[in-house]
Amino acid sequence: MLDQNIILTLVLIISTFISLNGSKYFLKKIGNSKRVSQKRIYYVSKSISIFIVMISVFVLALIWSVSFDGVMVFASSIFAVIGVALFAQWSILSNLTSSIIIFFSFPSRVGDYIRIVDGDNSIEGKIVEIELFHIRIIDKDNNIVIYPNNLFMQKPVIKLHKKIETKKDLDV
Repeated sequence: MLDQNIILTLVLIISTFISLNGSKYFLKKIGNSKRVSQKRIYYVSKSISIFIVMISVFVLALIWSVSFDGVMVFASSIFAVIGVALFAQWSILSNLTSSIIIFFSFPSRVGDYIRIVDGDNSIEGKIVEIELFHIRIIDKDNNIVIYPNNLFMQKPVIKLHKKIETKKDLDV
């Protein structure tokens, strides 16, 4: 039994290592082919790596027949605290999830000129950075607009074919 657990543990460690490196490789390949910034690739890669490690730890606990009674009480306490925190700041989880969706779907890229249709609060400008929680847009008055990723996914976004002249463009 012990030998079987050791072999399964080694297989799990090797599988986790391969999964981590494979996911990083494919994310870089996808990101570079779509001309995504290295910073954005890094953020998405870290998010997926954390998920892979969490699953590996859970499988390791199953292999070694860890009693989940105490772990479940501890985990439920932690999840209750996290749940309250996320309920208070639901947008954190929503923005993180939206960032990953934006990474894989590529609705817009850095350098695109867009209009986010939001009634009287519509925004028009050039995307200068797509980060983990928000998108930076520079408008025609050279103002930097920080727009949350979750709202970017919820609102209609129009890709503009014409370049919006910002004050920065006019100075150069």
